[in-house]
This record gives sequence, C-alpha cells and structure tokens, in this order.
Amino acid sequence: MESYIIEENTAKSSRMPARLDLAQSGTGLILALFMWVHMLLVGSIILGKDAFDFVAKTMELSFLSDTGHGYPIAVFFAVSGVFTLFIIHALLGTRKFPVSWRQHRIIRDQMQMMKHTDTNLWYIQVVTGFVMFFAGSVHLYTMLVNPAGIDPFLSADRVVSGNYWFLYLVLLICVELHASIGLYRLCMKWGWFKGKDARLSRKKLKTLKNRLMIFFFAIGFLALFMFIIIGWKHRENAGERYQGTAYQQRSHAALSEAPDVSEAPAAPAEEGMEATDEASAPDHGAALTEEAAPLHDQAPAEEHTPAHAAAPADETEPVHETAPDAGADSEHDTAPVQDAGTSDAAGPAAADSHTEADTHDQGSDANKTTHAAEETH
Repeated sequence: MESYIIEENTAKSSRMPARLDLAQSGTGLILALFMWVHMLLVGSIILGKDAFDFVAKTMELSFLSDTGHGYPIAVFFAVSGVFTLFIIHALLGTRKFPVSWRQHRIIRDQMQMMKHTDTNLWYIQVVTGFVMFFAGSVHLYTMLVNPAGIDPFLSADRVVSGNYWFLYLVLLICVELHASIGLYRLCMKWGWFKGKDARLSRKKLKTLKNRLMIFFFAIGFLALFMFIIIGWKHRENAGERYQGTAYQQRSHAALSEAPDVSEAPAAPAEEGMEATDEASAPDHGAALTEEAAPLHDQAPAEEHTPAHAAAPADETEPVHETAPDAGADSEHDTAPVQDAGTSDAAGPAAADSHTEADTHDQGSDANKTTHAAEETH
C-alpha cells in the first residue's frame, strides 16, 4: 500500500497547474473542432473528384487569384498554426502521462478495481494521444513541405503509390477516438451542458459522443476507401495533377488570353520598325501617285493604241503592195496605206475611236506621225 500513498505537498500552493489544464483544454477544443471540420472537407471526395478539388482550391484562396491557381502559401500558414497547437497540446498532455512502468501498473490496477467508464476513456485518450504524436507529426510535416500537393490525384497517389494508407488508417482511428472522448471529457470537467440532472446530462452526452464517433468513422473510412480506388486506378500516372474544375478551366482561359512574355522584349523593336514604316509611307505613296498619274493619263490612249499601232511599218508594206491604188507614189501613198491598214485591222469603230483619240490627245507620238504624214501629202 505504500506505493498508493501520496505524500502531502508542503510547498506553497500555485495556480500554475490550473492554468496549464486550462491551456490544455483550450488547445484540445480547437484541435478537436478542427479535426471534425477537416474530416468533413476531406469527405468531399465521396461526392467526386471535382468536389474535392473545389474544396482544395478554395482552401488555397483560388477565388482571389486571376489564374485560378490560388495561393498554396495559405495552406502552409494554416498547417503551421495547426502543427504549433498540436505540439503545445501534446506537451501539456504529457504532464499526466504515466512516465514509468510503476505508474502504469498503478493506473491499470485502479481501472480494474473501479471499473469506471470515464477512467477507461481517459486511458484510451492516453494511448491514442501517444500514437498521434508520431503519426500526426508525419502527416502534418508532409503537408507543411508540400502545401500545393492537395488535389484528388496527388492525395490519392500519396495513399496508394506513397504507401500512406496504413498511416492514415491508424491516424483516422486515433484521431476520431481522441477528439470525441476529449470533447466529452471537457464537458464533464468544466460543467458544460450539465443541466439540472447531472446523471441524465452525462448519459445524453455519452449518447451524442457515440453517434458522432460513428458518423465521422463512416465518413473517414469511406473517404479513405475512395482515395484508395482513385490512387489504384491512377498508379501508372502517379504525380500527375488533376485538371477539370471550374478553377482550372478559368486558369487555362486566363493563360490562353495572357500575352506571351517571350515576345515582350521585341516590342520596342517592332515599334521602331512601325515608326520607320510610317516615316517611309509618304514617300511610297508619293511614288505610287507619280507612277499612277501617267498611267491614268495614258489609259484612254492605251485603249486606242492597238487600233493605231496594230499595223507597224513592216506590216504596212505588204498592204501597200497589195493596195488597189498601185499608181500612186510611195510618198503620197504612205499615209493612205497606213490609214487603210488601220481601218482594215480595227474596223470603222476603231477608226472613229482613233479619230477621237487624235483629237483629244494632241501630245501623243501617233498623232504627231499622222500630222506629219498629212503635211507631206
């Protein structure tokens, strides 16, 4: 019996143990509520890959990003805060852990002698808390160093290809037991929801605890099963990200509409070339105008030129030889022969048009030749 005797503490009373208990209860409450919310968010994989990816991108604040990629640094800070609370809560909880085999034997003897349900629940919390200190640290560290690796494919690849399924299975059982029992014991310790009948309130809280445990166990196991199925089907493409949500579609649209960065340095050169082209544009326009002006003036003459020049000098000689008026002199017959050749080649309409062209175009060479022939005649 000497091992059960607690020596009287003659030291001065302190409020530090009560403050440490309050800090332990506060951190435990925050972590337990966080784990329930976390389990609901992870359970979105049951609704499909798109639902889980939407939740993951929302946690990365993708709705604040123009490209839809979000800010994984937000996940980093969230995991850092949870990791810090996790370590503080674990350190505060070790104050009441049996640190030697003798203390552990005393507790086991009391549990068998008292057969008290709440004492047994406390022992379950001790065991699950010890396991969580290692398994939870591995999980939180993985998320801390890889905050952008949360999507249906990457998470499923960690479960199957990364062989994390056993770790998550153990962690799921320990977390749900520890969180549910911890919230129940907080209500008993601090008198929350006590009501008028403490015995009835305890019974109702135990019933609520059991139902919540069943609910979150069902979500957790089903979510883990879904991740195993997805990871097994995706094991050949392990490491590939998931593409298919509204955020990702908006991201692809934004990237397709965005200007190419590689062409940005060439912009000044292009502007300089455009400026050079604009500077030289008036010269080209003037040249084109100068070239177009004679063509425009000669356009009517070109239409009648075939009628006038259709019979060159070589072609007029045979016509001169075969002309019916053979008794005329060559000098006097040159102009009539040319007129006859022209009229035979182009017809009466061409002759009339040639006459009108000669009347309007006084500066052409054909008109000068005609006048010279008439004067000679």
